[in-house]
Amino acid sequence: MLVALLPVALPLPGGVAVAFLGGVLAAALLLGLTRGAGSPLRLVLAGTVLALALSSLTSSLMILNTQETRGLFAWGAGSLNQRGLDGVLQVLPVIAAGLAVALFLSRNLDLLALGEDVARGLGVRVGTNRLALAGAAVLLTAAAVTIAGPIGFVGLCAPALVALAARRVPPLARHAWRIPVSALVGILVVLSADVGLRLAFGPLEGVEVPTGVVTTVFGGVFLAVAAHRLGLGGPAPQEVLRLGAGWTRRHPAALLAAAGVAVVAGVAGALLLGDSPLLLGDVAHWLSDTASKRITLILDARAPRVASALLAGAALAVAGALVQAVTRNPLADPGILGVSSGAGLGAVLALVALPGAAWPVVTGGAAAGAFAAAAALFALSLRGGLHETRVVLVGIGLAAAASAVTSAILVRTDPWNQAKAITWLGGSTYGTGAAQLVPLAVVLVASLLVLRGTSADLDVLQVDDATPRLLGLDPARSRMVALGLAVLLTGAATASIGVLAFVGLVAPHAARLLVGRRHRWLLPLSALLGGLLVVAADTVGRTVIAPAQLPAGLVTSLVGAPYFLGLLARVRTR
Repeated sequence: MLVALLPVALPLPGGVAVAFLGGVLAAALLLGLTRGAGSPLRLVLAGTVLALALSSLTSSLMILNTQETRGLFAWGAGSLNQRGLDGVLQVLPVIAAGLAVALFLSRNLDLLALGEDVARGLGVRVGTNRLALAGAAVLLTAAAVTIAGPIGFVGLCAPALVALAARRVPPLARHAWRIPVSALVGILVVLSADVGLRLAFGPLEGVEVPTGVVTTVFGGVFLAVAAHRLGLGGPAPQEVLRLGAGWTRRHPAALLAAAGVAVVAGVAGALLLGDSPLLLGDVAHWLSDTASKRITLILDARAPRVASALLAGAALAVAGALVQAVTRNPLADPGILGVSSGAGLGAVLALVALPGAAWPVVTGGAAAGAFAAAAALFALSLRGGLHETRVVLVGIGLAAAASAVTSAILVRTDPWNQAKAITWLGGSTYGTGAAQLVPLAVVLVASLLVLRGTSADLDVLQVDDATPRLLGLDPARSRMVALGLAVLLTGAATASIGVLAFVGLVAPHAARLLVGRRHRWLLPLSALLGGLLVVAADTVGRTVIAPAQLPAGLVTSLVGAPYFLGLLARVRTR
């Protein structure tokens, strides 16, 4: 995406080099931060959030540079309709080199599968081999992305299908066979997706839909179903992460009051700043209905945006605190449940099906999508109790599938609806009216009242699975209630102003560092900090590049990603 903004077109080998550099940087960052954790769940969460941050950055570039990035939306979803055979032939040596490295190290891969200690005892240099294999994986990925864009989930589904076949075909248990057979299965998966699109939409229109949409939908469903069937007796010790703070801090009431003052100051600043700066006296005149017509018009449009940012941020922060308590993981975020993506899909369907639809239609579509995603989440996560690992994996799969369908819809719609939908998906408060605030405010207040009586249950729930049962608490039921409220809050916030990333991650963790882990203080402080974060993000988006605007959700992504990476570097397993 960055190279697309350059005035000079790079040759195909240069595109591979740039993609390889980006992949190496992302992989090095991810593997460096998760080194020694020994937790697959942590790696999945870290990779998912890092991908979300990079996706938000590319969306920001597309919004700010519409002409230069025209046509790249379809490529970003994984499209085979990009280059001729010459481009493939130029990249073929790169793919052959990556496969050669993988096959050369296939025997060491077999030994690594037995465990690090066993591999070292047999003379395998674990660190060197992992570095070489990661480099080969990034090289192969860069080649594929250069040719056809990021075609999602093929790297999950193809090897998983071969692993299932290895139960009946023993030679496939060895990587010397598994790697080339996985390559062939990957070819079949992508070709089947492409042929299926042309059969479903016709030979001409089927070409316009990115092939990566089908593979991502299939992969997301595959992941969700696989997680549903996964046998989990209890959380593995290495997959339970510390929440990063003690049980309590001194003077929580004073900290809560200070946060309230900060929110008032933030709201005041948001009302004053924008493409037309105002003074406090102007706001006072507006409140007393004695302001000039110009100031009245400005504040009538600005005040609902500030209020919606405050309420949506508070709702997502509380939802994030609930998700982190249920999963006992400070890296969890409401977005991983798939509810935000489901709400986004519902809203986009309303925007595309009914161009020019009023906000009640869009809000209704978002709410329907959120609850549909929630129903699928609970249906696939309840096997043997609501296990935190299963919830995370199912949520990631559902989110990926919903996002892929959203991309397919946007590719087939007209450019006006596409730009409008991308902006809404970025978490924009633009055009928010006072009537949209009522449902969100009702949901937030009602949820806080319910949680006021269950905060002690949440305190016990985040310890372990045994302690709640000893105290007469049903962990599965408590998780269900907490997740239900998290879904409701996330759906309401997303339906109001779109998809906001990282708010549910950053605000609860900051609150936990200030007041500890007792939800009596954690939940209200999370709400205040979340509201303040989104209000500040909305103000920055409206002010820094005025008169152009950047959606608040993309600003929170750009702020939340570094915070998340710093948090990940400090978190350790129990």
